[in-house]
Amino acid sequence: MPLEPASPSTFEAKIKRSVFIADVFPCRDEEEARSILAQVTTKYRDATHNCRAYVLADGTEYSSDDGEPSGTAGRPILGAIKRSGLVNVMVVVTRYYGGVKLGVRGLIEAYGETATKALELCGRVERVMMSAFTVSMGYNSVGNVARLLEGHGASGLSWDYGEAVRVAFSVPADEADALSSELDGMMARGIVAEWERVS
Repeated sequence: MPLEPASPSTFEAKIKRSVFIADVFPCRDEEEARSILAQVTTKYRDATHNCRAYVLADGTEYSSDDGEPSGTAGRPILGAIKRSGLVNVMVVVTRYYGGVKLGVRGLIEAYGETATKALELCGRVERVMMSAFTVSMGYNSVGNVARLLEGHGASGLSWDYGEAVRVAFSVPADEADALSSELDGMMARGIVAEWERVS
């Protein structure tokens, strides 16, 4: 059974005056990865680099050097994730440059080792099979639907506010049938306009 990070974790190291901060996040899809990156870059807005990699359960892999020399940051972070055996995980390693160049070998080691240390701290849980849904509703129903989703352990929520409100999300597979019944009831009462179980 594939393993996921049990919780976010952080590890910080000072290497030749540069500060490296590795943050590990559970991450189920590419949209969530973009959201995580936006949060990290806001938090560390004065950092020199925010290099990252993620591995999803469907086999999707991604890495970015974010301005560091090619292959010195994203790939070592990705390698650390693969060695950990975790999926649905994103690691962002933030660097504050301290004025001393580390060289190619030094950068590879710094990014890879800080990522590895942070991954050791996040814990592991068995990956829960998820079912994906979309729900459309009027603006006055958002609170009711949000409470319903929270009660069923929904994650990866993506809200789209247009003429109507649409939310895409996933719930643990063993919650899907109960949620479907409740959504049918909400649709019958006019709280939800429509909903679909995608997977």
